[in-house]
Amino acid sequence: MLITVDLGAEVPLYQQIRDQVVRAIAFGRLAVGEALPSTRQLGADLGINFHTLNKAYDLLRAEDFVALTRKSGAVVVPRDGPPPGFADEWAGRLRTLLAAGLAQGLSESDVLDACRRAVRGEEG
Repeated sequence: MLITVDLGAEVPLYQQIRDQVVRAIAFGRLAVGEALPSTRQLGADLGINFHTLNKAYDLLRAEDFVALTRKSGAVVVPRDGPPPGFADEWAGRLRTLLAAGLAQGLSESDVLDACRRAVRGEEG
């Protein structure tokens, strides 16, 4: 899995990393049981502080995307469906995100097209 960061982006580095790992899991580029690179190694590869990676990995663990173990590091965990309350919380965040697009002047058609591309894992 290739992780890249944009040092000039408004989105914090830990969030960029978290988001890329979630997308990789969602679209099958990271499989259940697969280990993520160590925070020290990925930090060295990306030229960022390993504490930033720790924050991203801790967030992924808190959201139940990975399990952290001493032996294997961060490993993608199996899914048996969403945790209780997830769907309602997610739908609320989605409504806000979609409303932001509409409020910024995107048409309903543009918003729906972007949603379709996102669900298919397409960029842009």
